[in-house]
Amino acid sequence: MTPEQMVYLVLAVAGAVGGAYWRFSTVLSAVKDELAAHKVHTAETYVTKAGMQEQTNALMRAIESIGSRIDSMSERLDRVFEAKPDRRAG
Repeated sequence: MTPEQMVYLVLAVAGAVGGAYWRFSTVLSAVKDELAAHKVHTAETYVTKAGMQEQTNALMRAIESIGSRIDSMSERLDRVFEAKPDRRAG
């Protein structure tokens, strides 16, 4: 290969790499813009402040209900152990 052909080869490879980079960055930019638009659409459509507050209140009521059931269970267990009948071996 002559030096002139080497220069052409290097220029061709550099041009191909540069073109691929340019195309890739353009595609990434478009995808980034579409993702941002989708995030805004999702936030506006599916997640509202009132909906989040409603879900949070429902979860808090469920947690409080479970807590009260656990408290009543420990009280029942205390009564069971307090009311032990006195058995004598016979």
